[in-house]
Amino acid sequence: MLAPKETPAPIDAQTVRDLLARVAQLEARVHTLEAEKAALTTSQPAVDPSPAAPGASVTSASASQASGASPSAPGGTPQSVLGAMPMGADTPHLQIRGFADVRYGASNLKGTTNSFALGQFNLFITSKLSDRFSVLSEAVTEADTETNEFGIELERMLLNYHYSDYFNVGFGRYHTSIGFYNTAYHHSTWMQTTVDRPFLFDFEDDGGVLPIHNVGVTINGAIPSGSLGLHYVAEIGNGRAARTEFGRGPVQNVVDENNGKSFNVALFARPESIRGLEIGASGYHDNLTPLFVPNVDEQIYSAYAIYQVPSLEFMNEAVLIRHSPANGAPTVNAPGFYSQVSRKWGQFRPYFRYEYVNIPDRDIIFPDVHRMSGPLFGFRYDWGEYTAFKLEYQRTMRRVDPDYNTLTLQTSFAF
Repeated sequence: MLAPKETPAPIDAQTVRDLLARVAQLEARVHTLEAEKAALTTSQPAVDPSPAAPGASVTSASASQASGASPSAPGGTPQSVLGAMPMGADTPHLQIRGFADVRYGASNLKGTTNSFALGQFNLFITSKLSDRFSVLSEAVTEADTETNEFGIELERMLLNYHYSDYFNVGFGRYHTSIGFYNTAYHHSTWMQTTVDRPFLFDFEDDGGVLPIHNVGVTINGAIPSGSLGLHYVAEIGNGRAARTEFGRGPVQNVVDENNGKSFNVALFARPESIRGLEIGASGYHDNLTPLFVPNVDEQIYSAYAIYQVPSLEFMNEAVLIRHSPANGAPTVNAPGFYSQVSRKWGQFRPYFRYEYVNIPDRDIIFPDVHRMSGPLFGFRYDWGEYTAFKLEYQRTMRRVDPDYNTLTLQTSFAF
């Protein structure tokens, strides 16, 4: 008698990230071996058969193709025709992952209506250019709540240089390494347990108080520390824009509104003795130039302790935002934190989170945020390996404006 077929266990977000990294290494190895075989068949020199460096993105390419040079153009001048690039084993191969969600939300907040809504349509794209260089990008299509029309935004775009496990550089637009959530969960609601991000880590376009995105250079790597598993991150970029009164976006993609640059340094540990534990801290500095008021010196400090294994999740983060006006007015201190816990039983994962952020009324940069806090309860049901259903209730309490309740149903998926 045949044994009953077992239902495969759903894969959690951390396992997916580990698997994708492993798949990237294996794909790079396969393409390298295919290139070597092709080269031997055509009696041409084979590429380096060594395995791809850990952490590299997806496929392999020769250095000349990575730089855009054409073998038939003298002096390395690229040809004008796209088809001139030889499509051999060394040609960069684009790898695309997709994420999306659909939801229904009901709230007693004045001025809102109960609606079905399309969430973000997210295309995560990677390509390996050589053993050292790779490209990562994240393009998101999302509807505006005011116009109901879709728009496309390039949320991340990085040229990565991998020298070793101890030194890696990214050039472009990245997610700032402030705390844990911002770099662990990007624009995919399927990857995260809850329906939405903590409002402390909400995106700038949605009214978030942190500089979630930045344009510049980010450096990261491991620190030789044995079983402690220390890592560092150092970043320099344009920082956030404060002059948003005339429709300028908060992320300074092309033009910085001042000559000062933002700096961020982060340090975290992943001790081998406690699998799933990560503890870290970061410090961020920028100079802001809002209109009609004094310039502001901005400092942001964060600390976190995260424990994540397939069956249990316990996340805790705290942030302190300090705004010091250049005219000598008192410094404004704005604290915020969240704590989130979830437990998985089979395909069900109930969860709870409490959030808090308190922006003083006299703050120049965020005078309209005030204080927001409240709990949320929900559960996630993984009804497939790459599909999830979430039901969530949230209570939002505010210092100045009325409190309100929200009930959300969401289905999110990866493809």
